[in-house]
Amino acid sequence: MQNLLTNKTASLTELRNPKKVITQAGGKPVAIFNRDHLEGYFVPASAVEILRFEATESGEAVARFKNRKQQLSATLEYLKDK
Repeated sequence: MQNLLTNKTASLTELRNPKKVITQAGGKPVAIFNRDHLEGYFVPASAVEILRFEATESGEAVARFKNRKQQLSATLEYLKDK
């Protein structure tokens, strides 16, 4: 079973009409499936516009990554040969 990063889903067929997908999703990101396989995420501009990006202190990003490395280890192991 795969963890999704959103609770909204759509098929590739539904994505032929992206405006409808955005409307039904309420402007939130949508997981796109093709024959029950996650292909990727469709993220409307309205979902990105609410994000705030801030500069970090020197080394802060590395420190945060190291803190999460344990959680990410399975994903990092999978990506090694990709």
